[in-house]
Amino acid sequence: MPFRRSLGVLACAGLLLTGCAPVPQAPEKSTSEADGERADAVMRIVDDVMKQSHLRSVIVRVTEDGREIVTRAVGESMTGVPATTDMYFRNGAVAISYVSTLLLRLVDEGKISLDDKLSTWLPEAPHSDRVTLGQLAQMTSGYVDYVIGNTAMNEALYADPFRQWSTKELLDYAVNRPLLYPPGTNWNYAHTNYVLLGLALEKATGEPMAKLLSDMVLRPLGLTNTANSDTAEIPSPVLHAFTSERRSTLRIPSETPFYEESTYWNPSWTITHGAIQTTNIFDLEATAAGIGSGKLLSGESYEKMVSTNLEGKTRAQPGCPTCAPMTDGYTYGLGIVISGGWLLQNPMFAGYSAVEAYLPEKKIAIAVAATFAPEAFNDQGDYSNTSEVLFRRIGAEMAPDRAPPAPAAK
Repeated sequence: MPFRRSLGVLACAGLLLTGCAPVPQAPEKSTSEADGERADAVMRIVDDVMKQSHLRSVIVRVTEDGREIVTRAVGESMTGVPATTDMYFRNGAVAISYVSTLLLRLVDEGKISLDDKLSTWLPEAPHSDRVTLGQLAQMTSGYVDYVIGNTAMNEALYADPFRQWSTKELLDYAVNRPLLYPPGTNWNYAHTNYVLLGLALEKATGEPMAKLLSDMVLRPLGLTNTANSDTAEIPSPVLHAFTSERRSTLRIPSETPFYEESTYWNPSWTITHGAIQTTNIFDLEATAAGIGSGKLLSGESYEKMVSTNLEGKTRAQPGCPTCAPMTDGYTYGLGIVISGGWLLQNPMFAGYSAVEAYLPEKKIAIAVAATFAPEAFNDQGDYSNTSEVLFRRIGAEMAPDRAPPAPAAK
């Protein structure tokens, strides 16, 4: 009798009578059952974002305290070729976090200081007597970017996306111009910083960047699938990329279909040579956990890497397309982005996008990589880093009380 049963339960609760039958409780889920439900929730997010944002493929891996929640690939690499979890892709700005980790390891060893002037190692570089290594790493040097907002460089890049760029060619677009602001007084995203920093670290150690990173960062983190490439080659199996981003440069009318393969565009323009890398989703997740936990650094250096000391102290600035106020949604540490407690890097170029992110307090690591269908590009050929959307929605699912905030526009 349901009515009488409910009265009996109330009596037990109200009078604390001994001998009353306990209220039936739902059985606790096992870890594997709970993880299976979270894996299903992650894949529902992936499927939803793929449809809404017109993605061609997504590869995702999520772990908690080293335990796999999900590793999956959906969509196609090429027409009729499914994306798989063992496919390789370019990691772009993820390597920035490796370079900053290398810098801090050398600081921990007493070989250099964050306060060293760039002129100590590169006296010939313009403004090098005003800029420190730490300012390069945090992108507060004031150097102009040779990519974003640099029309001449972008026209040359898109005119021949297979071109092999030298570091001198890249720096010539930027370092001879006046600094955007006195070093340390503002922030702007600039690839220029990490090209100069890489050259300085090579001079300081007498070793090439590829070897330094392999010996001091990649191998200690167990990243067996991440490697520098001096050419546009990618190991097999390859996650292929496609883009429409040259539409404006090539003056292709918006009504004319335009979508080209960009897999083997030369990435030599992206960062310091020796740190231009390919990887896979397993190493991308291991990067999130390894860099995000600071396992290779002293406590002092790790605190400097993840510091939010720029928050509220930077600003947008006329003539500087990447100057921006640092907020809880996006603050730059030393080679890493801090977003509401999550530590991440978010590369996007040549039809690839990705995010690797880590929440230290819950030991959650998220790695996503995506490629784009034709509908993802607007009439000008522009597109956005949809991996950011994936990460933030997956992060909210995995840690609802520590959901990643929306980043400030940069």
